[in-house]
Amino acid sequence: MVRILISLLAVLCFASTCLGDEVTLKNGDRLTGTIAQSDGKTLTLHTDYAGDLSIKWDAVQGIDSKETVHLQLKDGRNVAGPASAADGKLQVSTTSGNVEAPISDVKTLRSDKEESAYQKTLHPGIFREWKSGLNLGFALTRGNSETKNLSIGFVATRQTLHDKLGAYSNIVYATNDAVGAVPSTTANTAGGGFRYDHDIRKRLFAFLAADFFSDALQGLNIRAAEGGGLGFHAIKNDSTTLDFLGGLNYTHESYTTLTRNFAALTIGEDLIHKIGKSTVLTQDLNFFPDLNNTDEYRATFDFGTVTKLTHRLGWQNSFSDIYVTNPPAGKRQNDLVLTTGLNISFGE
Repeated sequence: MVRILISLLAVLCFASTCLGDEVTLKNGDRLTGTIAQSDGKTLTLHTDYAGDLSIKWDAVQGIDSKETVHLQLKDGRNVAGPASAADGKLQVSTTSGNVEAPISDVKTLRSDKEESAYQKTLHPGIFREWKSGLNLGFALTRGNSETKNLSIGFVATRQTLHDKLGAYSNIVYATNDAVGAVPSTTANTAGGGFRYDHDIRKRLFAFLAADFFSDALQGLNIRAAEGGGLGFHAIKNDSTTLDFLGGLNYTHESYTTLTRNFAALTIGEDLIHKIGKSTVLTQDLNFFPDLNNTDEYRATFDFGTVTKLTHRLGWQNSFSDIYVTNPPAGKRQNDLVLTTGLNISFGE
């Protein structure tokens, strides 16, 4: 009889362990699974029977976590250990003793796995957190027409909780190979650059940027602009980021017929917006008034979309317009570039 009781107790203990964590709701429902995380508004519970469940934190009456969880309380304390809560009271069994607090004082809660991932976002290695994409297009005709066209676009972004580094490059080259065609080269532009943002406050950030551009048909050997300033996050959430920028830059322009060096203002806005689950829209408008000659300026407008087709493949469309008020004599003020094609994404 004793052996039967011991066996029964062992089975019950094993079954209790298999149930994992338990969440009790104020309506009396009990849910079992693995507590993943909470932001103080919702609690995420991993389950085998229903996937991830998102539960309103206000609806939680109690929790019982068998594994260590990491909690940040509203008074600033950070505690870790198995946690249990009932009737609005929370108790965490830490290595230095029990910590008690109202369950309403929980600001964030993370499992060991989620805490490890969070810490990596705070201090990522230089080669981590990169997201990049390559857009490549090529067209060739022979017979009644003799042309070739190459377009390459590359973008890479590394964003952490407090800073962001972005880089880009665009190349468009096209020729008309027919005998006697003038001009034989119909497009030959190349550009690239980077921008680094670092948050000073929740809404305010400082930035450094450099952009380089050449256009053989405009007679532009190189335009190099380096500068920096301050930016403001007007909107910053999971689906939309809208930034306004202001600062100074130094511009060097080398044309085949002249060279210019001047200081200019940087005034601009950047928008990133997610449309549904598969499409990302980007748009930016920048204005660079020449401080040496206030009648002259340069303006750039970029617009693009990437629609995810698979985990690595997407369809990309991009449009850009570069306008200068004072190109060399005989050259046009506008340069328009439109590209479309498959996008291959890399990174995490």
